Amino acid sequence: MHHRPARHACALRLVRHALLVTLTAASGAALAWSNHAQGSWPALATLPEVAQAAPVPAESLDRFLAAQGDKLVAVLAQEEEWARQHVPTYPPLPAALRFRSDGATPAQLRERFVAALRLNPASRLTLFQQLPPGQPALGRPTLAWDQITSLKRDETIKKQIFLALRDGDLVPVLDVLATASDEPDYGLDIGLWEDNGTEHGRRYAMGKQPFGNPALEFASQAPLHMGFFHEAGIIYKAAPFLERTYPEYRVHLYATLARFALRSGHPYWGWRFAGWALHYLQDLTQPYHARVLPGVSVPRMLWINTVDLVGWGDPKRHAITLVSNRHLALENYQLHRVTRASLAMGGTPGSAPDALLAALRDTAGDAGAVYSPAAIRASITREAVARADALDAALEKHLPARYISDPDYTFGESEAEPDLAALLAARGPAAAQALDATLGELLGSFGRHSRAFVRALLVGER
Repeated sequence: MHHRPARHACALRLVRHALLVTLTAASGAALAWSNHAQGSWPALATLPEVAQAAPVPAESLDRFLAAQGDKLVAVLAQEEEWARQHVPTYPPLPAALRFRSDGATPAQLRERFVAALRLNPASRLTLFQQLPPGQPALGRPTLAWDQITSLKRDETIKKQIFLALRDGDLVPVLDVLATASDEPDYGLDIGLWEDNGTEHGRRYAMGKQPFGNPALEFASQAPLHMGFFHEAGIIYKAAPFLERTYPEYRVHLYATLARFALRSGHPYWGWRFAGWALHYLQDLTQPYHARVLPGVSVPRMLWINTVDLVGWGDPKRHAITLVSNRHLALENYQLHRVTRASLAMGGTPGSAPDALLAALRDTAGDAGAVYSPAAIRASITREAVARADALDAALEKHLPARYISDPDYTFGESEAEPDLAALLAARGPAAAQALDATLGELLGSFGRHSRAFVRALLVGER
């Protein structure tokens, strides 16, 4: 009887160790969906408020800040108070970084704004427009990938075509939204933690990176792009660091800025900020961003770590590799599958018979998807968590075992990444259709919740 608290504490330490080790490896796959824009185009093309809206003039960030800097002081101060009151474990913004507009040059104003939002100072924030797959530039000026992102390695971005925009260029609202919905993966959230070895990480006072390898560039964005809100109680007791995930902070911050910009006569930045907010919301429709370890139970984690403590480390190494590989394999399949479907329809975000594009456009369940800040926990992540184990099982069943079930294979490192959509299609239609049915459910949520957010934005709901 007297040994029970000690045994319980030991069990909690085992779970904490399991989650820390596994998330350190798996959060290297910090992307949820590869290229959000490809999902946003078809999902939002069904909204007349977006698809039929008049094009808006592009506007540089410097122009926006010069026009509205004084008013943004109060907007961002109110937003800071909201975050402190509503986001559990939120790390308060240091007083020295609160946004000020007094006596600032354009460069200083931009620097202060970036610091107040706690963005990576290397973020490009240039004027650009991503083109859908298969849509030609038609002689329009383009930008190199490193003018869009501060990341050192990102093969997905390197394959995209980006148009260069100038102040005043007219851009369809759908293109502003879709382009911006992919932008937070271009380095905006990199190096923000005090142990990332960056000057801004030390200034921003967000604490040490909750999980993931702080030395890996892309892993540092994971705690802002994942939201673990529905784990078993013992998980939070064992691993309180799981409560330090902040997508709610990002969604609300950018939604607030979007409303302000739209109401103050800056529609380009209104829609661009809205696209940024959409990114984090869309991330949370992906089960590997809402559930810590899909397919791995708490008892199994305890067993894995028990045998690891007595010297048998293979089960832990295998579990870490398989979770990470499945996360990356899902992104790979989704990217190649949706890209191929988009190319088949000529890069136009209209209707198409493809099952996945149809899922993104399906408005049948829209009435049941109403956005509010509470919906992130109440419905968006709850749906993703409910689908996590089934998704994990579907990946194991339908994708080649080499990429899904081989613990000695590391996705993206053992060899160049394959095209999993092509490999599955070569097996015949049955396997692809079965996996598409599972993926289609996820993309259906992606579309529904994206549209719900935009509708709420337009009616001014908070």
